[in-house]
Amino acid sequence: MLTLAIALVLSGAVAGLLAGLFGIGGGAILVPVLVQALAMLDVDESIRMHLAVATSLGIVVPTSIRSFMAHRKHGAVDMPLLRSWAVVLPVGAILASAVAAIISGASLKWIFTAIATVVGIKMLINKPGWIVAKDLPGQPMRSLYGLLIGFFSTLMGIGGGIMNNTFMMLYNQPIKRAVATSSGVGVLISIPAVIGLIVAGWHKSDLPEFSLGYVNMLAVALIMPISLLTAPVGARMAHAASKRTLEVSFGVFLLAVSAQFAWSLLA
Repeated sequence: MLTLAIALVLSGAVAGLLAGLFGIGGGAILVPVLVQALAMLDVDESIRMHLAVATSLGIVVPTSIRSFMAHRKHGAVDMPLLRSWAVVLPVGAILASAVAAIISGASLKWIFTAIATVVGIKMLINKPGWIVAKDLPGQPMRSLYGLLIGFFSTLMGIGGGIMNNTFMMLYNQPIKRAVATSSGVGVLISIPAVIGLIVAGWHKSDLPEFSLGYVNMLAVALIMPISLLTAPVGARMAHAASKRTLEVSFGVFLLAVSAQFAWSLLA
């Protein structure tokens, strides 16, 4: 249990750092760690991924808020984009919560694996010149992007920063603006997603102790404080240093997790 607690606290520190540095909620780090932690606690395999996804989003809520506040002080957040997504991001998150209630843990793991693989490859070979247009799209395409980001981010247990960063950079937005805005995206996704996943798991009888629906409050309590402390550190780094080495490291991590998940599903 001590080893487990240390692993959770360390993952929280890394998640908070990434939240500030890349504008992401840290879910891509937290979900695989939580899956392993739940396995150590002998939680039924059929609900491990549901618990990991929901608990990760529970931790993303305060981390994203703290990261958003830190980035907003720098004046780098694209508030018009966030306002245009104020409805579609939560709608995507709620729809995904409903889907998560009826699909298997293996399906959730495949979704995480597929998207993490694509993002991991992008992180490794990222080129600043890759753009599809000179500016953000208008409606209705902008709302469609927001809906999809909210939907798939919730199913992965992440705050949407990874996808929003990719979206904004493909549309010729500066990386620092994308990172700052992604922290706000995390707020709009994680809050409705957590509520939806609490409701989705409310009547489950085989959940571990201290669970509120699919959200395990013990893991949230262990991880949240340290992630809140490290998020502003990451935000300062995002405005002061090159992130290429960390991008590569993060890409390698995502591909390693994807390979491990795929192996466990195919074995």
